[in-house]
Amino acid sequence: MTDKPPNKFQIWWGGLSGNCRGILWLTMGTIAFALNDVLVKLLGKKFGPMELAFCRYFIGILILSPIFFRMGISGLKTKRLKLHMLRLVIACIAQVGVFYSVINLYLADATAIAFSRPLFTTIIAVLLLSELVSSRRWVATGFGFIGVLIMVRPGHAGFDPVTVIALVSACTFAFANVLIRLMSSTEPPNRILFYYHAGGTLIFLIPTIFLWQTPVGVEWLLLVGIGVMTTIGMTGFIRAFSVGEANAVGPMEYIRLIYAGALGYSIFGEVPDYWTFAGALIIIISTIYIARDESKRSPR
Repeated sequence: MTDKPPNKFQIWWGGLSGNCRGILWLTMGTIAFALNDVLVKLLGKKFGPMELAFCRYFIGILILSPIFFRMGISGLKTKRLKLHMLRLVIACIAQVGVFYSVINLYLADATAIAFSRPLFTTIIAVLLLSELVSSRRWVATGFGFIGVLIMVRPGHAGFDPVTVIALVSACTFAFANVLIRLMSSTEPPNRILFYYHAGGTLIFLIPTIFLWQTPVGVEWLLLVGIGVMTTIGMTGFIRAFSVGEANAVGPMEYIRLIYAGALGYSIFGEVPDYWTFAGALIIIISTIYIARDESKRSPR
């Protein structure tokens, strides 16, 4: 029995370079996350962040369940359960904060503030992992936080307290991501995903029971869409960095800010001020530098 010959798409796809395929995968993931933010903002008028988070984890684990079943009990068994639980709790707190900020801020503002995660990661990695950071990278991190201050403008009349929640969420997610580094020596990605999704479903189940608002009509599809878009986004990012170089593929993530601004304007009538884009530009420049420095310092 002969193998089926590749079709035209497979031939075209296989002829692309790894970086080109990585950029296309990341573009898919970036669009999915931007659309997910739109769904969260639409549903946030009726459903709270707890309920939305439950749907995100529950639908996600349903989609990923075939992978987990193939792993079996032996593949899911871990000796680092406490570390999994610590990361789970921290990431769940951050997820609620992210959803709350997306619901209450302009999409462009919430997205731009989320880009500050690599800045917090640098500091947390030094404190938690004792990583050595070059003086140039510290300068880039400080430069990035100047961009954060320009966006948030504490003490200004236009200051929105929700931006503090968005910043804390970015910092908390950075902490959770650093914990992945601690686990990566013994824990494969799919095992981390299992405990993250299964645990997140259980954590948000009880509050969701008490806060539950029954969806009506198309709201069911939108709630399912949150889990679907998040899973597509995660898949796109994982695939992107598995086939492409981080310093070539990573910067494409920042196009998400354009999607967020366009979707926010066309659907919600949001018009971010120039402070948002000025601060976001500074954050993007500094985080791209940090990403390039990281790619030179360690293997992909």
